[in-house]
Amino acid sequence: MIPFWRAAQYSAFPPVSSDLKVDVVIVGGGIAGITTAYQLKKQGLKVCVIERGRIAGGETGHTTAHITYVTDRPLQKLISTVGESHAVATWHAGEAAIDLIHQTIEEEQITCGFKWVNGYFHSAPRDHFDNRSFFKNEATVATDNFFEATYSDAVPLFNKPGVEFFNQAKFHPVEYVESLANLVNRDGSYVFERSEVSECGESPVCVKVHGHKIFAADIVIATHVPLQGNRSTLAATLFQSKIHPYSTYALRARISQALAPEALFWDTDTPYNYVRIDAEKDYSYAIVGGRDHKTGQIDDATQPMRELERYARFILRAPIILQRWSGQVVETDDGLPYIGKIDEHQYVATGFAGNGMTFGTIAGLMITEAITGRVSPWRDLFDPQRKSIPSGAWNYIKENLDYPYYLLKDRLIQESFLSPNDLAPGEGALIRMAGRRVAAYRDEGGNLITVSPNCTHMGCRVHWNKIESTWDCPCHGSRFEPDGHVRSGPAEKPLTPIDTQQRAASMIPALRTSPEMEPRPGT
Repeated sequence: MIPFWRAAQYSAFPPVSSDLKVDVVIVGGGIAGITTAYQLKKQGLKVCVIERGRIAGGETGHTTAHITYVTDRPLQKLISTVGESHAVATWHAGEAAIDLIHQTIEEEQITCGFKWVNGYFHSAPRDHFDNRSFFKNEATVATDNFFEATYSDAVPLFNKPGVEFFNQAKFHPVEYVESLANLVNRDGSYVFERSEVSECGESPVCVKVHGHKIFAADIVIATHVPLQGNRSTLAATLFQSKIHPYSTYALRARISQALAPEALFWDTDTPYNYVRIDAEKDYSYAIVGGRDHKTGQIDDATQPMRELERYARFILRAPIILQRWSGQVVETDDGLPYIGKIDEHQYVATGFAGNGMTFGTIAGLMITEAITGRVSPWRDLFDPQRKSIPSGAWNYIKENLDYPYYLLKDRLIQESFLSPNDLAPGEGALIRMAGRRVAAYRDEGGNLITVSPNCTHMGCRVHWNKIESTWDCPCHGSRFEPDGHVRSGPAEKPLTPIDTQQRAASMIPALRTSPEMEPRPGT
């Protein structure tokens, strides 16, 4: 499903076609990667951005584009997790990011629909208990730390108690990032699309793309879920185990202008729901999101979207739903992002959770400061190699229990597999073919595409995502296109093609009546 932000045609950048030498190479063309490139170029460095798909075509283009310093964890809870000074510093980083976005738009005269709005953190619509004291305390803690907020007995649209935060913002994320990319792509700096990094070298520092080498002094990995880069497989795997990808869902609907003011909303539900209201000439439009779950860990990917539609119809009073899409957010154990130096000449930015616009922006500023020898006030706070905070240790253990569970579950439980004849055009599923498990997709022309169902990251079995038409890994959140090519990591290699179409076609009747052909676990 195409997000609303990607419905229009935008600038196209060429693929890598020759060897190059620059000061810094940035892998990933979302808001973090492009902001980093823009900030580095302002400091006089030559940069090169390499994007596997389209600029802002990944999670930046699948966001709902709330520009807010208010984190997923309420300030009171964040303080209990990381301490008051760290929690407040995290919100200050978000404030600085909002100011930087606004300043950049003003300086570069970028047209992207930027607008200052208020944000409302409120009780969930179906909450019937009295939680006014919680919101009063949240407002008090915020104002005590000089954030502009006030308690409300009845926030707009929901008529529930909550906190109103002033000076939040919204914009069109693709128009913003595309504009920055065009500013980067000149005067000895480059932006490349449809260019997948196949290897990183460290002596000298370089990345390999399409058989070409791009040499640089430093590498920035800004790929949502980080690639391995120059790190050892063990070090990269341990780091990736500290981040947890979640799928999230969104829809856009036309509503009455009288229903709600232009604003941002998010509630206390688990997982929480979020709403953005955009006013136009005759109507308003609501972008509603939520129903998050660990990527790949749901049997029916259409269920969260159906639930989100029911929620939207409940709160928006006869909305006309126009678009639907899904995306992914990456959580960390302590609720703070990982931004900074991960190894010699290598930097990373990930773990933005629901604050991708602000954390992605501050990542660009922080990495620029690190590369140019300046010290960011948030360097130690967001350090990718920071020691685990004791109160976050349980989250680390709980989240990573999923990996061995799903790795073993998919191999030991006897599952019911379909046959090739069961797949209609546009459908994918795990099927039996020539006596083996296969991830199969039938394209719109009726051709059957078959690949290995084992994720190339650490071997977990992928599941078909009906909403996005992707193969999703339930262990660490990798996502693959129907033909097996990587859409998002941590996997870096495509699913292995399996050429069994001719042999399997003659065996379909036997496969349907011969379950003993299914190999035993471990064989």
